[in-house]
Amino acid sequence: MNAKKILALLLGAMMLLALAACGAKDDNKTAEMNGNDTEMAGEPKTAEEALALHKELLERENAILSENTELWEKVFMEADKGMAMIEDGKNYGDFLLKTIEDAKEEFSDEEYEWLKESATEISNIENKLTELEEKYPEIMQKSMDGDMSMPAGSDTSTPPDDGSMQKFPAFEGKDLDGNTVKSDELFSGNAVTVVNFWFTTCNPCVGELAELDALNKELAEKGGSLIGVNTFTLDGDEAAISEAKDVLAKKGATYQNVYFDSDGEAGKFTTNIFAYPTTYVVDRSGNIVGDPIVGAITEKKQAETLQKLIDQALAADMG
Repeated sequence: MNAKKILALLLGAMMLLALAACGAKDDNKTAEMNGNDTEMAGEPKTAEEALALHKELLERENAILSENTELWEKVFMEADKGMAMIEDGKNYGDFLLKTIEDAKEEFSDEEYEWLKESATEISNIENKLTELEEKYPEIMQKSMDGDMSMPAGSDTSTPPDDGSMQKFPAFEGKDLDGNTVKSDELFSGNAVTVVNFWFTTCNPCVGELAELDALNKELAEKGGSLIGVNTFTLDGDEAAISEAKDVLAKKGATYQNVYFDSDGEAGKFTTNIFAYPTTYVVDRSGNIVGDPIVGAITEKKQAETLQKLIDQALAADMG
């Protein structure tokens, strides 16, 4: 996986966290949650209390990443220099700490101390989140679906609207079983095609797979289809393909997923997507319909917006 793709995914993760916050910061809560010796030490007694704590911890992590976005962006830019991709299950805070330490010379002493302290707190939060998710597995999906998707219409989402994005970029790739897929044949063969960009370790992405599979079945009855593009699988990464197939199978998702070369037109388009999941609606002529849907369709607003675009494409196809 090339460095630019890694940076895009890392920035996407940061934006998902930052923009998932509730907006205005609660300074009292921030003070209470600072460090790992107060609220995080408390043990919930019920699943409801665990869910509330899980959400509170996520909000605190969001607040940390929202406090100094320019400095955090500098951190992620440094991660472009050969940094390995975050592995599934690895503590995100530990990744940040390593990135900051490796790029220590790029920051002032004050910046370095603030970043190190903030990343340490994120690491503590991540440890507590993992503990909660292992002890109360039923809370994880509820918390992630509700808090980790970005609102529809967010303008941090996608490639620039410079006219070249009117058409979905052409590609010739393969599905996860190795069958050739050509974009012109794919789009022209459907009244509408929904294209969902995701990656394997993105919780909101995985959380909507079942809903996407159901949507694909609905679209099939109307002459349409849905495809997925797992960004880890670009360039035919065999390990990533195997992992993606495993996740799809566990979620019961049977719709087609495709990959293509990262240095092609569609690959370059993909590296300019900085928030996940992101979903496009494409008409029979290969034109992108409306704006992309940013965030999981498990959210009501995203689902309603997506359905409107699908209906628009279907109506236009019928003339």
